[in-house]
Amino acid sequence: MFRFANIELLWLLLSIPVFVAAYIFYTRRKRRQLEAFGDKELMEQLMPNASTVRPTVKFSILMVALALLIIASARPQFGQSERTEKRQGIEAIVAMDISNSMLAEDVAPNRLDRAKQMVSKLMDNMVNDKVGLVVFAGDAFIQLPITCDYVSAKMFLNSISPSLIKTQGTAIGQALSTSIRCFGAVSDRDENSHAVSDVNRAIILITDGENHEDDAVAVAQRAKEMGIKVLVVGIGKPEGSPIPVPGTNGFMRDRKGNVVVSKLNEEMCKEIAQAGNGIYVRCDNTNTATKAIQKELDTLATQEIETTTFTDYNEQFQSFALIALLLLVIDYFIFNRKNKSLTRIDIFGEEKK
Repeated sequence: MFRFANIELLWLLLSIPVFVAAYIFYTRRKRRQLEAFGDKELMEQLMPNASTVRPTVKFSILMVALALLIIASARPQFGQSERTEKRQGIEAIVAMDISNSMLAEDVAPNRLDRAKQMVSKLMDNMVNDKVGLVVFAGDAFIQLPITCDYVSAKMFLNSISPSLIKTQGTAIGQALSTSIRCFGAVSDRDENSHAVSDVNRAIILITDGENHEDDAVAVAQRAKEMGIKVLVVGIGKPEGSPIPVPGTNGFMRDRKGNVVVSKLNEEMCKEIAQAGNGIYVRCDNTNTATKAIQKELDTLATQEIETTTFTDYNEQFQSFALIALLLLVIDYFIFNRKNKSLTRIDIFGEEKK
């Protein structure tokens, strides 16, 4: 594959036609001035070493050299190689609740934004680790497959909102199952022996636990048997908080007109964490939860992770720059006037005087 790294610099090539037009204008004007000054044959006799071809040749060489230098500065590149790297790290899937109850403001600025801030800080501490994003409400889907690209991960994290899933609810079991699939194929040793001695995978479940719909404890137990830790972050307050309606100053109400109060279900969160061989921590307006989860991630045994990476394109500007330099050297040794010592060599097709 061929490309230019700085393709915008190719716009400078448009300056070459301008230089050519200016040169033609200047040459014709000079010729008219000489014709007005005196007879053409007489002028040739008075200036026997003057050349009408050499200046044009020099100018043409300069324009070609300029074009090559512009192309070289645009950094033409060719090819792209793929390689697989092995590095030490862990794999973590963040399963984030994006139901409407996550808009409650019992933590600042609200539960969802506070969860995003927490995950962003965890990503800042990742070096050779892989991270993926799963969002859920009444349904669950993969927002970002597991990756080492933390910049993209943060972009997807910032784009998360309750509008991504229309079906409301808190399908935590489905979210955990989707997170397990994010890790890819499970090794036969994990499937058969359920070994957990070299755990390097974790699911970070962030939820308020309200309107729990499926058997999340059973799924967490299955994750444990597959060598995956389930770390649960409960966000909100047990006493609850009303849910703001986006774009209004009001709060969500039930069918009877009563204001809906969303409460953190800590008991359910603790059960899931226990079943998943992990920990439960409540997220508030401090960094306590972030530090607790980070400490738990640091205890995970790291192992080699294979990552497919693409090397940079091979730079091709050297050839263009070398040819341009050679043309400039040639231009330097071409004189505008005929060289008396080289009058017998007529490389420009000029008539010998």
